Amino acid sequence: MAKLIAILNVVAWSGFWAFGYLALSSGEGSGRTVTATVLAAVGAAVGIVAWFWLVRHSEATGYAKRANQVPREHHRGNGGEA
Repeated sequence: MAKLIAILNVVAWSGFWAFGYLALSSGEGSGRTVTATVLAAVGAAVGIVAWFWLVRHSEATGYAKRANQVPREHHRGNGGEA
């Protein structure tokens, strides 16, 4: 599953860059600009979601170190008192 998400990540970011370039380089008032912009936004959104999934997966499997953060169980909801 991780390899499939990694391939999706590469394809999504490639779509973002390709359609983003098309959106920026097409003339104003062109109907293709809107389509390219929407496809670039979809590529960016899918790429970000896939990237975050891959980061979580790599931390969960031990491939990457976990972020240096305080675990949730150490936080208290009583106004910040320890």
